[in-house]
This record gives sequence, C-alpha cells and structure tokens, in this order.
Amino acid sequence: MEIFEDYPGLEERLIEIVPVFKKLKNPVLRKTVARIATVQQAATIANIPVNELVTMLRTEANQELDNLDHNPDNYNLNFEKPDWYDADKVIDNLDLGPILEAGEHPIHQVVADLKNLKEGQILDVLSPFLPAPLVDKATSLGYQHYIVPCSGEAVNVYFLSATGVSESA
Repeated sequence: MEIFEDYPGLEERLIEIVPVFKKLKNPVLRKTVARIATVQQAATIANIPVNELVTMLRTEANQELDNLDHNPDNYNLNFEKPDWYDADKVIDNLDLGPILEAGEHPIHQVVADLKNLKEGQILDVLSPFLPAPLVDKATSLGYQHYIVPCSGEAVNVYFLSATGVSESA
C-alpha cells in the first residue's frame, strides 16, 4: 500500500490494532490483499468503529485535525469563514457516520446531494474525520467549501452550490 511507504509507522500501528494484518508483511499478500482491503474491512476485523480506526491512523501519521495549520493554501482546505456562508442557506444535512459504518463510501451520496442544490444553497456534511478526498472531489466539481472543526476529529463541511454547478455536475 502506498500509504505505508509514505508513513512507515502506519503498518506497525495497523498490525497492533488488527493483528491479522501481520500477513501484509508477506510480499505476495501485500500485492494482492493490501490493494483491495478497505479501512472499513480493517475496522470490522478489529471490531472497532471506522472513525476510531481512521483517527488512530491519522494520529500515527501526524494528520490529526489539530496538527493541520488551517492555512487555506495548504491541502486546498478552507477553514476560514467565507462571505458566502449563511446558516439560513443550509438546506440539507448529511451525516457520514452511518454511511461509513455500513461499509459504504459516502462520495456517491454527497455528490447526489450536491447536484440537488440550487444556486446559493448550502449542504452541511458532518463527518467523523476530515474527509479531504471528498472535499477535493466536490471542489473539482466546482463547489466551494468551508470546514468547521467539531468535537475530536469530527468536522462539518459546508458546500456551496455555485452558478451552473447543479446543472452541469
């Protein structure tokens, strides 16, 4: 797994949490199982919630929410309240926790909800951890975002529909 190359300590931490993943040290299994194993599967095997496993792995990789410098130029993430944010414009809320716990990837639901926004409307997405890939995807589709840390690693990500996005996304 590429992530183990970027963060060598993650492999040992994952093995501590989920001992069955010790098999990942076998080069053959590493090339097969490691490529298809998901965080949800690892969490299921470890009998812990997905968000707890993600938080543990992020802690090991020093990517906890508190360690991000919240500089809008880094990570393409916006932690600064934008002029467009208005709580009265939030028309829908989506909690990713139940979706993740069901072993599903939330990107399809988020994109579907984003496409239902009309110009100027905001979708509030609650995530048990910072969903950077999801934010990147939405941004690539033309949506603006604003991230507000909640308790622990949880965040609210507010997405704004822009002119023409809902018709062309």
